[in-house]
Amino acid sequence: MPEIRRDPVIGRWVIISTERGKRPNEFSTEIEPEMGKFCPFCPGNEDKTPSEILAYGPPERAKNQNGWWVRVVPNKFPALQIEGNINREAQGMYDKMNGIGAHEVLIETPEHKKEIPDLDDKKVEDIIWAIRDRIIDLRKDTRFEYILVFKNKGAAAGASLYHPHSQIMALPMVPIRAKQEILGAKQYFDFKERCVFCDMITQELSQNIRIVAENEQFVAFEPFAARFPFETWIIPKVHDSHFEDIQKSEASQFAKMFKNILHRIRVVLDDPPFNFILHNSPLKDPSLPHFHWYMEITPKLSKIAGFEWGTGFYINPTPPEEAAQFLKEAE
Repeated sequence: MPEIRRDPVIGRWVIISTERGKRPNEFSTEIEPEMGKFCPFCPGNEDKTPSEILAYGPPERAKNQNGWWVRVVPNKFPALQIEGNINREAQGMYDKMNGIGAHEVLIETPEHKKEIPDLDDKKVEDIIWAIRDRIIDLRKDTRFEYILVFKNKGAAAGASLYHPHSQIMALPMVPIRAKQEILGAKQYFDFKERCVFCDMITQELSQNIRIVAENEQFVAFEPFAARFPFETWIIPKVHDSHFEDIQKSEASQFAKMFKNILHRIRVVLDDPPFNFILHNSPLKDPSLPHFHWYMEITPKLSKIAGFEWGTGFYINPTPPEEAAQFLKEAE
């Protein structure tokens, strides 16, 4: 079973994933996933993945059969294991627990060569609903405290398979990054009695120098202190702390904006590897007046090197104002 260990200095948790263990000679440099090799995510290969947890398809379709257009399955090589008890314990001065959690793969489309920008709006919206449905289901498990939704596209971003997919991980604790973000937002709220994200939206819209696109309910912009070139946030204009509260009109608008921004990034940067990450509230928190969910999209254009690891801050060679202009002008 995997194990989760706590760093006693800064409180960061680390997964020691024994099931994914590698010997020194098994670590390799980045190898781009092969487009033409056998793909377990393609239609007709449903028996090559663990049994599906969720699938959208016609009513007559049988489980684990062809005909789906969005499908969620357990990760065949999970970083965390869903069966068992957490068993928090001390090991001298150190804290650890069993590596309990959920690790799922969301197969975004049956079409091997089509990414989100290539899909019609309704198919992108179905991806949004699948994420929502899985969060709502996973939060019923009282062992879980936080759910992270993310995508790795391309070897440089951590992908090992070509077929378009994202991942959902339920964790038995709130990760330190989420804690820091929520704490910072709470401190701002306590001082100003306003949500920092709502203030950010207001200022960005009024200045209009880092805005990439907007529609009725969402805005996409380059953050003022972007860590990476072309780091882009998509955020709802109306305050909401929990993604899973998304309503039908919002999901439709979000799908269009999500597709729009990924298309612009593809055009401007020649289809780069990227990550997207859903920043959301912890599962057991009520509606938070100080935190606002958002989607972060980060193309992998620069390396994190010694300076970044040693200091915790970043060197971004592309001012976000210039990045916004490039993306805004893309067709």
